[in-house]
Amino acid sequence: MIPSVTLPLPTTLPSLNDNSRLRLLSGSANLDLSQEVARYLGVDLGPMVRKRFADGELYIQIQESIRGCDVYLLQPTCRPVNDNLMELLTMIDACRRASARQITAVIPYYGYARADRKTAGRESITAKLVANLITQAGASRILAMDLHSAQIQGYFDIPMDHVYASPVLLDYLNSKKLHDLVVVSPDVGGVARARAFAKKLNDAPLAIIDKRRQAHNVAEVLNVIGDVRGKTAVLVDDMIDTAGTITEGARLLKQEGARQVYACITHPVFSPPAIERLSSGIFEEVIVTNTIPIAMENRFPQLKILSVANLLGEAIWRIHEDSSVSSMFR
Repeated sequence: MIPSVTLPLPTTLPSLNDNSRLRLLSGSANLDLSQEVARYLGVDLGPMVRKRFADGELYIQIQESIRGCDVYLLQPTCRPVNDNLMELLTMIDACRRASARQITAVIPYYGYARADRKTAGRESITAKLVANLITQAGASRILAMDLHSAQIQGYFDIPMDHVYASPVLLDYLNSKKLHDLVVVSPDVGGVARARAFAKKLNDAPLAIIDKRRQAHNVAEVLNVIGDVRGKTAVLVDDMIDTAGTITEGARLLKQEGARQVYACITHPVFSPPAIERLSSGIFEEVIVTNTIPIAMENRFPQLKILSVANLLGEAIWRIHEDSSVSSMFR
């Protein structure tokens, strides 16, 4: 008969939200933002080996034990989109196989989001496809910022927290003490976003730019719905890609009598020829966040970059502590 052995009980039992269980890992897409988030949380980024084989295949290895830990992987799927997406999936898989208790994919910029529905026959809905890939890789939860459309939240069958950069943008605009503001949506699809932004900007009036898109990344602006004459216009959108829509919108606002035009954008994708268009002098200021890193050669005098690190850090902390994330925006 096997003799019984009495083991001493631990002096303290680990709580569900033991802070020692929190691990923050970063992909290579935006290491500066990850380091800022780590400083806010008071933790170090987890050590990781990241390399490529000669044919370009990615290799990831976590360099510390994460068994039973709550792991937060910070990686925007920005340019190069496919490489950064594959890196995120590989990190998730590595953490799952290392027996992490919970894996939260923190995605400041969610790529492939523009194809969120079928607008013509035989199209792929890539926003849903990417959601499936992340879920199947082993993510337990998603934390994303300013999705291109709110319906993408429903594409995930795992818990998702959707946070907004608007508090950071609004604080900066309020600090400038601008007068006679009007918030402008660059298209009809962004009206809900612009209306919410205007409400928090001292209930500023709202205007809408009516446009017709002829092809991807090509927009034809027609007219402005609303009064912008003599006012400071603030164009609000989730991303700037080639900047064609927002630049044509700014020109139209100036033609309609707007005194100044500011652009307030969360994700600076900045595909060519965005820099030439944005730096042409039509904008008083182009205000963006650091969800996507901006190379020094893509910076220009009118560009203002705001950090969302504290906001993301606070959201991570609240998720870890099982407290409300939505109350951050009330």
